[in-house]
Amino acid sequence: LEGARARGLWLEGEEGRCVGVVCEDGRVDEISARGVILATGGAAALWGRTTNPPGSQGSGLVLGHAAGAQVADMEMLQFHPTAVIGVQGREGFLITEAIRGEGATLHDLGTGERFVEELAPRDEVSRAIQRRLAQTGGQAVGLDMRSIDVGRFPNVVGALREAGLDPARELVPVAPAAHYGMGGMAVDLEGRSSVRGLYGVGEVSCTGLHGANRLASNSLSECFVFARRAVRAALDEPAAGGGTAGRLVPERATKPVSGATRAAMWRYAGIERDGEGLERLLQDEHPVARLVARCGLAREESRGAHVRRDHPERKQELDGRHVVVGGEEAVRWEEWR
Repeated sequence: LEGARARGLWLEGEEGRCVGVVCEDGRVDEISARGVILATGGAAALWGRTTNPPGSQGSGLVLGHAAGAQVADMEMLQFHPTAVIGVQGREGFLITEAIRGEGATLHDLGTGERFVEELAPRDEVSRAIQRRLAQTGGQAVGLDMRSIDVGRFPNVVGALREAGLDPARELVPVAPAAHYGMGGMAVDLEGRSSVRGLYGVGEVSCTGLHGANRLASNSLSECFVFARRAVRAALDEPAAGGGTAGRLVPERATKPVSGATRAAMWRYAGIERDGEGLERLLQDEHPVARLVARCGLAREESRGAHVRRDHPERKQELDGRHVVVGGEEAVRWEEWR
């Protein structure tokens, strides 16, 4: 239904089985279903700088958690190191790391110095850029594409030239930006959440496949595999009862995400974070911000995309363990097999 917006999920019975969606578009009120599959994407647009479209604010995750679905690993948010900054019309535009694989290099815009191994993992490159910017007070570093065959990347080059920047002749200003959430609504191998009849596919979900630091586009494979499994499982659910004896679970965050939340997420749950900042984030008005803070506070270590300045070491006893948030935002640890 183009233009329709989900107001909440419809639950029925003592077990709270999900049997449909309630819309608020004025044309259709209730939609009953054997199963409801959330495929609403992630929440990276909650951060002040992002590669994601503005709508990626965790709305599906909020719907699911409000209905009782457990969420996991919300502290694991990957930052992409090379997003365009300061170019009108292309703010947040992602410059693929394949360009660095072809030989493009990163430079301090003040000194021209190379300061990082460009093909290191995304989290390492992102931290190196962020620390360089903190030292210099700059807003961006320079991606030098001038020595590579720009004809191999027509989409990137075309987009930059449309914005008035020619990467064959000048450096591209880039900086890290929030990119992909490894956490989300906890699901099993069939995409089932902890609420019967409710499934998750893609970035709204947490399958455990990505661990603490997703690799490039393995999310595409995840979507194909889990979408097929979730659809088949949902079709095996019993027919919905029509919703007459159920109850609506409304979405908690109905107003647009504020600039204050986006600034707080970047400051307190950014590329590096600490306990003091995460405690402050617990007071934020947005439920996803609070979920990120709860998970981040529970994980008192640095692992993958989650780096705590106050807990810089990785703890071996937490290998394979996931932070799970259930009802009333209670936190516990689980080991998934």
